[in-house]
Amino acid sequence: MKFLPTTSILAIAAILTTTTAIASMAAIQHFSTPSATLPGTTKLIAQVQTAPLAKKLQGKPVVVDIYASWCPGCKNIAPTLSQLKQQYSNKASFVVLDVTDAKATKASMKMATELGLTSFFKANKSKTSTVAIIDPATGKIMKQFQNNAEITDYSSILDRAISQGRGGDAMKKSDAMGHGDAMKKP
Repeated sequence: MKFLPTTSILAIAAILTTTTAIASMAAIQHFSTPSATLPGTTKLIAQVQTAPLAKKLQGKPVVVDIYASWCPGCKNIAPTLSQLKQQYSNKASFVVLDVTDAKATKASMKMATELGLTSFFKANKSKTSTVAIIDPATGKIMKQFQNNAEITDYSSILDRAISQGRGGDAMKKSDAMGHGDAMKKP
């Protein structure tokens, strides 16, 4: 029976330790990055916001926009969101969380806290041009989009929520969708 020299064993141990450390760091990065494509990460995003939103948002789907004036994606989806605001002015609430700069982000954090959107904002404030439709009764994200200017994608979700009476308590019966009063973009 042959034995490996001690230096070879130490070299193999060092390689295994380094490989394990790198794999562990990669796993931590993947699980802490909401956009990762590992199984289960989508559920983590959907479960970020799970408490009812503020009373003033109850009764209508809530459309939340993570906006920055310097964001090309935000400029791309602006006409779509403008159309949605006109089309659903009395049927959905629109919340804009502006992250253009530190001052706007601080004000948006205050607004998010008042509206019950703190968890959502913390998880998404670095993802400009993100738009989510949230059920105000449960706080669950019904659908989340990134730089999507296709109005029918939004309206199909909003129409379904409205037709199913998914405002306030009625929304708990189906998959989550947001409702509330319109808020102006800063």
